[in-house]
Amino acid sequence: MGIANQSVLVTGAGGFIGSHLVERLLRAGCRVRAFVHYNAAGNWGWLDSLTRDQLREVEVCAGDIRDQHFVTQSMKGVDVVFHLAALISIPFSYQSPASYVDTNIKGTLNVLEAARSLETRRLLITSTSEVYGTAKYVPIDESHPFQGQSPYSASKIGADRLAESFNKSFGVPITIVRPFNTYGPRQSARAVIPTIIVQLLSGQAEILMGKLSPTRDFNYIEDTVDGYLAIAESNSAVGEEVNIASQVEISIGDLAKELIRQIRPETTISCDETRMRPQRSEVERLLGSNDKIRRLCSWEPRYSLDRGLKKTIEWFSIQENLRRYKADQFNL
Repeated sequence: MGIANQSVLVTGAGGFIGSHLVERLLRAGCRVRAFVHYNAAGNWGWLDSLTRDQLREVEVCAGDIRDQHFVTQSMKGVDVVFHLAALISIPFSYQSPASYVDTNIKGTLNVLEAARSLETRRLLITSTSEVYGTAKYVPIDESHPFQGQSPYSASKIGADRLAESFNKSFGVPITIVRPFNTYGPRQSARAVIPTIIVQLLSGQAEILMGKLSPTRDFNYIEDTVDGYLAIAESNSAVGEEVNIASQVEISIGDLAKELIRQIRPETTISCDETRMRPQRSEVERLLGSNDKIRRLCSWEPRYSLDRGLKKTIEWFSIQENLRRYKADQFNL
């Protein structure tokens, strides 16, 4: 199914990946409705950074993913739903696990129920590589067992399995999209790459980090968004779980050293205990297989880590962008 000229809804459209996905769908010629979280200030998150011309082409609806009625209303008349709305911070999930159940599991249930009743043509449910936990084998393919090593990952496992059940029980045409660690312009300060870059660009002589030995599979935002569109256009992906992964890993320590080399070579690294996950909760290794998305969707990454980091640093180096972040604050 071609995505061009389709009517689409993006939940979580004000977020990092969601806002980039909205831009990409506009370029693809879609009629875009953007679901953002309601707030009294009328803030649309990162959608506010789009141009006026872009925003004129977007129908924005502000509400709460936990509200079944509002979710159903927002999904009426659309062909394809990209469900990204979620609470995603792992550290905050230790403090407020109930809110993750409400938003990530019950919110996804609301979307699934609406898709079932409205007979939505395609529904993409956003998962996370964190559902795999520490790799039992690499590269991690979609058959890897699930391990809920944090309340966040447990909530996403629950949401994924609900989605699977709606496909098998009711025939809802879902695909579970599982991005590995995405990075790039606009990413939240709770993620490791913005955390390092912001500290470096703010001139700190020493950057504070959590554990340095875990490895991750990093994907530049443009590759992740391309993956969403490729999956949406693949009939073979219906009913499947699909990784979006570079199939390349790097340790957090080596990542920090590379960013230091590119920005401020004299900077040192110090480990901060407050930034550490509980010992058994830390995911030590994530390296994803991208065989399935290549095979079913003809997708492949276009950005090397070096190229993606350079573009990310360029964006954060713009003072107007950097001012949005607090270098001296650990963001949960």
